[in-house]
Formats: sequence, structure tokens, C-alpha cells
Amino acid sequence: MSRPTAFVMINAEIGEEEEVLKFLKEEIKVDEAYVVYGVYDLVCKVSSDTMKNLKDMVINQIRQAKGVRSTLTMVIVSK
Repeated sequence: MSRPTAFVMINAEIGEEEEVLKFLKEEIKVDEAYVVYGVYDLVCKVSSDTMKNLKDMVINQIRQAKGVRSTLTMVIVSK
């Protein structure tokens, strides 16, 4: 069975994109993270051993991170 996985689109405070990227990679240890152009400033891929832990990662770590203004989370339901 595959691990619960999601893509998280992030809007960051102006000028905080690189700091948020560094935090995602070094502190939260997301699977992948990128600064992007468009409606969102960053996109990251996260996974965990359980859906509860994935939810906790998004709500209590990513959304609460310094420099994060808002997020949109898309949980993968099929690969």
C-alpha cells in the first residue's frame, strides 16, 4: 500500500519565498519543493506513514511556518 501523499501549493509573504523553501527542505524534510511562478509561490510534495501524520504535517508545520501566508492542499487519491 502506498504512503499518503499530497501536493501543497503555498503563497508566501513577499520576499520570503527562499526562506520558506529552505525551511520546507531542511526542517520539515518534504519530498520535493520548488519556488514557482504563477498564482502560488511554492509547490511541495509531502508524504507520511499515515493520513493523520500527513494532515498534522500540513496543518501544524507547513501552514504555521514563518513566511507562509496561505496554502492549498491536494491529496493524491490515485497514481
